[in-house]
Amino acid sequence: MNDPFIKIEDLNFSYTDEEGNEARVLHGFNLEIERGSLVAVLGHNGSGKSTLAKLLNMILMPQSGRIVVDGLDITSPDLTEDQLFENRRNVGMVFQNPDNQLVATIVEEDIAFGPENLGIEPKEIRRRVNDALAAVGMTEFARHSPHQLSGGQKQRIAIAGIIAMLPKCIIFDESTAMLDPRGRAEVMQTILRLNREMGITVLHITHFMNEAAMCDRVVVINDGEIALDGRPQEVFCHVAELQEIGLDVPQTAELMYELNLSGVRDGEGRELPLSCLTVDECADELCRLIDSL
Repeated sequence: MNDPFIKIEDLNFSYTDEEGNEARVLHGFNLEIERGSLVAVLGHNGSGKSTLAKLLNMILMPQSGRIVVDGLDITSPDLTEDQLFENRRNVGMVFQNPDNQLVATIVEEDIAFGPENLGIEPKEIRRRVNDALAAVGMTEFARHSPHQLSGGQKQRIAIAGIIAMLPKCIIFDESTAMLDPRGRAEVMQTILRLNREMGITVLHITHFMNEAAMCDRVVVINDGEIALDGRPQEVFCHVAELQEIGLDVPQTAELMYELNLSGVRDGEGRELPLSCLTVDECADELCRLIDSL
């Protein structure tokens, strides 16, 4: 098996407030992310999700523990400036509010901003901008003003700006939280395309369970520790446990859970499966239930 793209070992991080009190966020945290995977990260507010993202991009540094990204120990005291720069180029971040990542008055100029700061030559920048616009389905908006676009379109432009720097990994830190349903769908389709077609490793921090259900793997963080980790079908079977730590589950899984609680059983006395994560899967299972009675 190949080495994981991200390996976190015994990570500890605490914030200190203005009064000097220490608030522990992550403690003894261990996690591996396989290269090319699409991983959803879930957790209630304050669970440590966004802190983890900032540690991976070296916006924050841990008190102790080890983080290895693409073979580089980014927590090493011997880390050079060049290695720091390389890690930040390899691990891009897309934040919640796209307006905070838009820096130019023309879409294609905004996307070119990152490569220009990397010292890329102009001809290559032009190619990267065109490729990034195509990757997010925004080619026709190249000469538009970003601030006149919809929320979902702005977020896709922010993503294009990251893509143009050719990262190996992109972390989406609740990047769909401020968008309407249509905008969320647009961004989620872009995320899936980046992962499936371009092979980019993706960490998708989200509060939307239907988005998490589209990922290869779901990691649930609770009070700085991993509470659940597995395929969506495995994680979302733990309906009661997820609800206890303040999280929802996909509506399809919740429906099956509630039917089981009310005593519904199929013709052979079996409970309904909680692994139905799509509407079609749920409908098929309910049809089988009716046929079995």
